[in-house]
Amino acid sequence: MRRFTVAPRPFRARAPRGVPPTVLPRHVGVIMDGNRRWARAAGLASPSLGHRAGADHLEDLLGWLRRRGIDHVSVYVLSADNIRKRSSSEVDYLFDLIRTGVPAKVERSRWWQLHIAGDLSLLPDECRVALEDAMAATTGRPGHLTLAIGYDPKHDVASAIRTVLRRNGPVTPDDLPAAITAALPGGPVKDIDLIIRTSGERRISGFFPWQSQRAEIHFSDKMWPAFGERDLDAALADYSERKTVISARHR
Repeated sequence: MRRFTVAPRPFRARAPRGVPPTVLPRHVGVIMDGNRRWARAAGLASPSLGHRAGADHLEDLLGWLRRRGIDHVSVYVLSADNIRKRSSSEVDYLFDLIRTGVPAKVERSRWWQLHIAGDLSLLPDECRVALEDAMAATTGRPGHLTLAIGYDPKHDVASAIRTVLRRNGPVTPDDLPAAITAALPGGPVKDIDLIIRTSGERRISGFFPWQSQRAEIHFSDKMWPAFGERDLDAALADYSERKTVISARHR
């Protein structure tokens, strides 16, 4: 089957207004949006082929981030709302992509440990088992990749609160925020520093709200399959500039 890729480019950070990317985020979040619109613009026979291109492109992103020393990544793949509202044929195609593509890409990297945030009971058994097997197979790796699949932001936070109360019983108000953060799914670094959303949309659509409360947000007009390495560099440079300005204000 044909694999859609975006050719990698060498690392050449281009900072907005000439500011070098001296400050890098530790944890990057990505909302991969625009797959279907990209497919239509490319004249592909089915919008679903945009989802395949987007799934293939995740592997490129992971390589770019690793080369820049960023080892904590959270990616919005499929919301619970998408599962409920999109056509069954499209959702089944997405499930098949997740089942066959995600575990192989993560295991092949030999770097990323897979974490899943979301309600896996919404997925078919074969898809759920494939993800659970991939999480077990990648345990102990240095990089941490959290994929939001079957994700609902309110359920995510509520589930963490239930976990805290079940494990610890009553918790003081001062201790509760840290306990909730620790109970959330994902790697050891929960707080997201930079969110990148593609496709030109100016919203974050419930993307890890607890973890993203202090995140900088970078909106790219590129559709996700067309988002290139230089676009990532621009997002990192934008983050660096903002952090440099904030640091200067507090001196």
